[in-house]
Amino acid sequence: MATEKKHKLKVIPLGGLGEIGKNMTVIEYGTNIIVIDCGMSFPDDQMLGIDIVIPDITYLIKNKDKIKGIILTHGHEDHIGNIPYLLKKINVPIYGTKLTLGLVKNKILEHKIEDASLNVVEKGQTINLGCFKVKFIQTNHSIPDAVGFAIDTPIGMVVHTGDFKIDFTPIDDDVIDLGTFAELGRKGVLLAMSDSTNVERQGFSASERTVGEKFIESFKNCESRILVATFASNIHRVQQVINAAVIYGRKVAVSGRSMINNIDVAQELGYLDIPEDTLINVNDLKKYKDNEVVIITTGSQGEPMSALTRIANNDHKKIQIKQGDLVIISASAIPGNEKTVSRVINTLYEKGAIVYYDALTQVHVSGHARRDELKLMLSLLKPKFFIPVHGEYRHLVQHARLAEELGIPKENTLIGKNGDVIELTSKSITKNSTVTSGNILVDGLGVGDVGNIVLRDRKLLSENGLIIVVLSTEKGTGKVLAGPEIVSRGFIYVRENIDLIEDSKFVIRKALSKCQETNVKEWNNIKMAIKDALSSFIYDKIRRNPMILPIIIEVDNDKFDDDNLFEKLESEQFDFEEILH
Repeated sequence: MATEKKHKLKVIPLGGLGEIGKNMTVIEYGTNIIVIDCGMSFPDDQMLGIDIVIPDITYLIKNKDKIKGIILTHGHEDHIGNIPYLLKKINVPIYGTKLTLGLVKNKILEHKIEDASLNVVEKGQTINLGCFKVKFIQTNHSIPDAVGFAIDTPIGMVVHTGDFKIDFTPIDDDVIDLGTFAELGRKGVLLAMSDSTNVERQGFSASERTVGEKFIESFKNCESRILVATFASNIHRVQQVINAAVIYGRKVAVSGRSMINNIDVAQELGYLDIPEDTLINVNDLKKYKDNEVVIITTGSQGEPMSALTRIANNDHKKIQIKQGDLVIISASAIPGNEKTVSRVINTLYEKGAIVYYDALTQVHVSGHARRDELKLMLSLLKPKFFIPVHGEYRHLVQHARLAEELGIPKENTLIGKNGDVIELTSKSITKNSTVTSGNILVDGLGVGDVGNIVLRDRKLLSENGLIIVVLSTEKGTGKVLAGPEIVSRGFIYVRENIDLIEDSKFVIRKALSKCQETNVKEWNNIKMAIKDALSSFIYDKIRRNPMILPIIIEVDNDKFDDDNLFEKLESEQFDFEEILH
């Protein structure tokens, strides 16, 4: 250990700073690395076709021999969603509480990963990972089994709160362990890292039990069906929906694959108390009167393929909205999702539903600490140095200012960005370099094969459409044998814009003639000439910028069959692959 003390402690956020989600932080000392959380985030509006976003783990792959383990604060997607993708690259042990690892196990089974090392840790337990001693501390959040960490390092104590709130009446009666946080503060905390999500909101977050009371009130005089949309991992919220349903004699059906899976896991591990015969299959809903059922579903964020969105759009095979249905959206919109959530709410109203949501009535409370709770946590910990985490940049700045108000010197607080290498000694905190970080985009089964150029092309296609220019040239001479022919997709309707198409062909012929005059025979150069000429013409004519894809087919003159190639184009019934080959 004596040689280890020559090193500085490094804190390297790979995700979760300057953004909501994708949480992942590296703690490194000498040849020892532990990783706090391994999350994902959802794509923004510009990431067309992308399913999820995960952190770039290049740094961890390069240093895989140093990694002693991944420790997890709780089971939300933004903290565990990247685990299957990471395990396919590097197999390292994972440590978490029982429910958290139950949800992780579900994920790795879906990805057919069989050799994962999952290690259950009890709240209050301390484990040794290399030169680090990690204590799991009970906290409150919107999911059971949430913890923070006290990490004893060779140069001092590091405390990471995880996502937390201070709830004195939690659903599971496991109150946050403020005593341990206070004891850590008395002994001395070198560095604190704390959840910044709700720093802009004054006061204390309301107790989760207040939502249960609102459910009971809403269910009391309702004679219609009730649909409740919430996060699939919000087990406390699901429990309260079930409690209210039982009180009023309603059966509960569950819709949404992730919701069904998570309820199964939580029930199996003892985190949900569901009386016998309460749950029914969605196929059996028609056997009951409307005032005898509750449907719990996913889709509180307006996700296009979620159960609630499909129900609202009449695309769900089993459930359609009826006039007078009560729909409770028990979640607040994640920043960036406001428009999609609003769109679903409007569609539900159009279908005749009554909709309760956060802006109207308290059917949701946050799982994140507000300003007074954050003040209390910092006052208990009394850290020498502070790094605000888990929030957009404005949240981090506000949390840093809050720390300054509480007496932590401004120079002792560091606002980091993903990829920063933050180095600590017992007397200093500095940002000295950066490592590879950023977004890896997951599209279907493809991980990282979609980058900025592909996204740019998708955006261009979605906004302006596609023009395909096909022509045939003679091998060796470059002489045009047939074409150009033009096919449009998502740009204009060809049959109603014949003049524009004919003018476009004329522009292409001029560009080809110029190529022949200047003896340009390289395909790429000819294609570029066609694209430049046609792009300028179309923009001048109608102020649009479609993607232009020239396809040049080189053939022997004596073998060329003009009719066979272009008759399909004229009817717009052709196979791209056939033409390309």
